[in-house]
Amino acid sequence: MARPLTRLISVVSVILYLARLGPWVAICGEPSNVLLLRSDHEGSRPAMILPLHLSAPVSSKFAFNSRRQLQRSEPKRHPNARMRLYDDLLLNGYYTTRLWIGTPPQRFALIVDTGSTVTYVPCSTCQHCGKHQDPKFQPDMSETYQPVKCTADCNCDNDRMQCMYKRQYAEMSSSSGVLGEDVVSFGNQSELAPQRAVFGCENVETGDLYSQHADGIMGLGRGDLSMMDHLVDKKVISDSFSLCYGGMDVGGGAMVLGGLTPPADMVFTHSDPVRSPYYNINLKEIHVAGKRLHLNPNVFDGKHGTVLDSGTTYAYLPEAAFLAFKHAIMKELHSLKQISGPDPNYKDICFSGVGIDVSKLSKSFPVVDMVFGNGHKFSLSPENYLFRHSKVRGAYCLGVFPNGKDPTTLLGGIIVRNTLVMYDREHTKIGFWKTNCSELWETLHLSDAPPPVPPNSEGTNITKAFEPSIGPSASQYNLHLGELQIAQITIVISFNISYMDMKPYITELAGLIAHELDVNTSQVHLRNFSSLGNGSLSRWIITPGPYADFFSNTTAMSIVARLSEHRMQLPETFGSYKLLDWNTEPPSRRTWWQQYYLVVALAVMLTLLLGVSALGLFLIWKNRQQAEPSYKPVDVAIPEQELQPL
Repeated sequence: MARPLTRLISVVSVILYLARLGPWVAICGEPSNVLLLRSDHEGSRPAMILPLHLSAPVSSKFAFNSRRQLQRSEPKRHPNARMRLYDDLLLNGYYTTRLWIGTPPQRFALIVDTGSTVTYVPCSTCQHCGKHQDPKFQPDMSETYQPVKCTADCNCDNDRMQCMYKRQYAEMSSSSGVLGEDVVSFGNQSELAPQRAVFGCENVETGDLYSQHADGIMGLGRGDLSMMDHLVDKKVISDSFSLCYGGMDVGGGAMVLGGLTPPADMVFTHSDPVRSPYYNINLKEIHVAGKRLHLNPNVFDGKHGTVLDSGTTYAYLPEAAFLAFKHAIMKELHSLKQISGPDPNYKDICFSGVGIDVSKLSKSFPVVDMVFGNGHKFSLSPENYLFRHSKVRGAYCLGVFPNGKDPTTLLGGIIVRNTLVMYDREHTKIGFWKTNCSELWETLHLSDAPPPVPPNSEGTNITKAFEPSIGPSASQYNLHLGELQIAQITIVISFNISYMDMKPYITELAGLIAHELDVNTSQVHLRNFSSLGNGSLSRWIITPGPYADFFSNTTAMSIVARLSEHRMQLPETFGSYKLLDWNTEPPSRRTWWQQYYLVVALAVMLTLLLGVSALGLFLIWKNRQQAEPSYKPVDVAIPEQELQPL
């Protein structure tokens, strides 16, 4: 299975800096010329792309505030937006969050990307957009949408007199469209009220952006179109955000827009916003099994330095650093056998004979330490530099690759699995704290229930978007009678047993799920079953009873409570399993056929029955016309004709 480089740093219309002389900004600009550097190793992944030229300086209402790093937060405590992360690095190559745009809210699944500076979603006017997870954004359906009108500061769509944007990424995908402004909501775990923000309304997608399941991108980088910069400039959150990516077997995670009190043992390193627009860290050394790699410390300081990019899947080191890292890892593996990777197009470095229990990987693979310029050290467990082999049970591969001739060190999401990463932009530092991201709220002693919502700073009466609290760490969320209509509930369960082993027991499994959720077996439907490493992933649909368009409030609350409180238990015969996700679907999202299929089916059957009856009466009448008029007794019973199934 091909694993393309997903969502590397945005290389078009990014903010660049020249020798600390001040910010140079390109807003809504044309694509810059770029250089693609590839590794000399045959079959290796393409290296990252970085721009060759600076764009001309622009004076703009969106202009980057070069003094922002000198500002300090006000004494008052700012609210924050706590948001759930979804998806997984191996299955999807990215993590997403849910964002609601417009009034009434329209939901979108967006890739969280610290290497992008604009948030965008497919627009209903899109001429070339793929089929994604949610419907396209419809500006005409939002009471609060406004286009961003053309000024001298942006490229202008002369037909609409609306500002345009364009972004191109290293895997050669691109997004372009117009800029709009609307109310953005952050879900029911957020203290932060809905806010007005500028975002991109896509008209054209290419490459991976066209084919991916996610709807679009949530830009968290430094830049005037960044969601973070919007919220900070409005002074509704402090200048900080945090990401926590789930582990190898769990996925998902958590995100916080705004400040958090850092744990006492969080490891910080300096991040220089003047040196680079990307989130960089001051990496000086790498240790494998306690032994320092014999490298010049400046090897991690080339070009943009060491960059963190949440939208990149794997890690990429300069050639010399990669070779030293690979040799040091292999030197520590005494009992493992090196095997070929899952994809013949790539020369992955993989090892078998490990076992499937991720918690025991440290018995076979060494600990890797990152040492920062301030002397602080952060340790990486094996799941932070390995990915599971998709074709060989108990085998793992290095998730670290050479970056060709490019001197930049790029650390993607794999490096920060089960790690709370705090991007403290206000104090120009980034912190790392090892934790279980699926239990982050409990670990930080934060309530998972929706907190009181502060008044909207815009003074607009906006209904807060509804978001179910879902996932392995979710607690019961509040449903009130009369507030919600649910037409369908989807649950996602992973098993450590393969699909072929599970296949004979699908019917039995559906019955057990129905029993645990206290519904009828006919209401539980298997949507799909797929392989997940050496195990399997299943999606199930729970529907209302016959002739019902949605669940009763009592039934809905009962099912939601059982899921969120983890009261759904399956027998041990089904092995180890995890409830990864669940969500609800309102009646409005159901198709016309889903709503009226029973009525249509009954109408078709009635029509056929009437047709058969009419034909029978006609044949009887015709036979009587041809037969003798005298009466003849019937001494043989004629069986009734059987109706054929539709």
